[in-house]
Amino acid sequence: MATSKTPKKPATKRAAARKPDAIALLKEDHQKVSALFEQYGKSRSASKKQSIVADICRELGIHATVEEEIFYPAVKAALKDKELVPEATVEHATIKEFIAKVDGKVPDGEMFDAHIQVMGEYVKHHVKEEQTEMFPKARKTKLDMLELGQRILDRKQELMADPESIPKEPSALAKLPEHESV
Repeated sequence: MATSKTPKKPATKRAAARKPDAIALLKEDHQKVSALFEQYGKSRSASKKQSIVADICRELGIHATVEEEIFYPAVKAALKDKELVPEATVEHATIKEFIAKVDGKVPDGEMFDAHIQVMGEYVKHHVKEEQTEMFPKARKTKLDMLELGQRILDRKQELMADPESIPKEPSALAKLPEHESV
């Protein structure tokens, strides 16, 4: 009997939930946030927009945290990467700056809408780079994507249970060292 090198997909959603793939989880997050930005663009109600922005900020905060704490360090080590992960970490820092400008604020006009529009475009750029560059390279490594996925899922659940624990500051890795003036 011939054996297939391709692992079988879980037969049920329950089985899939027990064996999450790290990249699949991160791509799901990307799709969820993209849909939220679309909803924002279609919404006319300030209260609905505020609710959507809160969801965007929470989802991006959780996503960035699990990538920075779990996925990026594993990928950086596996690829001996000095470019993709540092760039993505700096992009996260910029996204967190956008979050700080809009989180908890009442959408009050065109400048607020412009912040959300630019934030969405920036996130879209970041997602494209991850999905076309980082994820394919990570897949080719010997990383255990199921084990990483479980760690990501566990951490996401912790953060969702206590949203106040979502780090709001950019990762220390994204900060440039301060230079003393002469």
